[in-house]
Amino acid sequence: MKLLKQAVLIILATGLCASSAFAGGGHHHHHGRTQFGVYIGGPVFPWYYPPPVYYPPRVIVVPAPPPPVYIEQAPSYNASQYWYFCQQANAYYPQITDCPAGWIRVPPRQ
Repeated sequence: MKLLKQAVLIILATGLCASSAFAGGGHHHHHGRTQFGVYIGGPVFPWYYPPPVYYPPRVIVVPAPPPPVYIEQAPSYNASQYWYFCQQANAYYPQITDCPAGWIRVPPRQ
C-alpha cells in the first residue's frame, strides 16, 4: 500500500511539472532549446473493456439406467384359499352345496 501511494505521488508530481511547462503563454518559440517529456502508462479509454472470456458449459453424458425387471411369481395358496368346482353342475361352491361326483380343488381366479 505504501508503494502504491508513492507511485501516485510521483505520477502527480510529474504531471504538475509537465503542465507548468506548457502554461507559459499564447505562443511557443523554442529558440534552440530541447525539451524532454516523460510518458508513463498507456492511453486511458474508459469505454474500453477487454472482451469477456467464454467458457462453454461442460457436457457430461451418462447412459440411461436399464429398465427395471419385474419377476411375476405364482401366488402360493394354502388349503383354505382354494375354490371348489363341480364339473357335473358346472358351478363353484358355495353356489351349490352338493356335488355327487366330487369336488375339484382349483386356485381362485381374479
